[in-house]
Amino acid sequence: MNVLFIFFPTLLFFYLITTAQFFILGEYLDYQNIAAIHMVLVIGFWFLCASVFTYLTLRQINYRYEKPMKAFAKATNQVANGDFSVYVPPLHTADKMDYLDYMFLDFNKMVEELGSIETLKTDFISNVSHEIKTPIAVIQNYSEFLQKESVSEEQRLEYAKSIEEASKRLSNLITNILKLNKLENQKIKPEVFEYDICRQLSDCVIQFVDVWEQKNIEFDADLEDRAIIRADETLLELVWNNLLSNAIKFTEQGGTVTLKQSSTEDSIIVTVTDTGCGMDEDSMKHIFDKFYQGDTSHSKEGNGLGLALTLRVLQLHEGTIKVSSIPGKGTTFTVTLPVFLSDNGEDESLQEDIYL
Repeated sequence: MNVLFIFFPTLLFFYLITTAQFFILGEYLDYQNIAAIHMVLVIGFWFLCASVFTYLTLRQINYRYEKPMKAFAKATNQVANGDFSVYVPPLHTADKMDYLDYMFLDFNKMVEELGSIETLKTDFISNVSHEIKTPIAVIQNYSEFLQKESVSEEQRLEYAKSIEEASKRLSNLITNILKLNKLENQKIKPEVFEYDICRQLSDCVIQFVDVWEQKNIEFDADLEDRAIIRADETLLELVWNNLLSNAIKFTEQGGTVTLKQSSTEDSIIVTVTDTGCGMDEDSMKHIFDKFYQGDTSHSKEGNGLGLALTLRVLQLHEGTIKVSSIPGKGTTFTVTLPVFLSDNGEDESLQEDIYL
């Protein structure tokens, strides 16, 4: 800030005060006979006062505003250049904060969020690359083996089956990524119709009969005879298939998977419970993250996108999902859906109602 913008207005202010005083005291004192040297001293005194005031004002402005704002400008430049480790400390303690302190706190929070988003983006690209490279490597390796003349017919069939499984895994990965991208960008809107959710759950269960019989899993189902819901049948099928698939996948031989469905006047409640390995609290905080797989022993059976898809579909239907788990004993997912989707469901769905 220019010194003259403070000094001259301050000097003028003091001059006006002195002039006013002379007019007031003129009735009692003959100020016209004051010696010139005294007038010079008075003017010099006000120059000194104006200089001191200007100095103190500039010092305060520099300390309280210019210096912090320069640091803030430097921080914003760092963020603009991709550095999300920036932190701008508040100027005052919590009980004496002013608007600059709150602005810095909001800025720090924003930078932290941007850093999280950047990390998620980097992790997403890394995970996608890894998930795609794995089945491609399998396909390439077994394709090379098939070209060898020494390979027996039995080995050829085994290699061909491995190539088929890797191809299916790659296809499922790409399909899920595209679905999730469309859901997150709201390119898919629920096509809402009334249908019987009990029938849909039964149909989904039938698809997994061979899998649970192979693992000797006891499957219990407790469903109502009929429950009508107004929702997108195709999208909700993704939810039930993902939850049932996970429950069977993480349940060991001889375990139990339970599916329950009940209704209230305005909601449908569905729970899927397994007696599998369970999850700790840290795992439960991340299970809806893309590509997150808490139990790496089952990583070859999925790509970590199922629950991310499940969450987004439920958001689009104004639904909620709760998870409770005990390590070594099992996990329960509870889905609650409104019987009738409201007209503004697409907007309300952006509110994440997850309870861990």
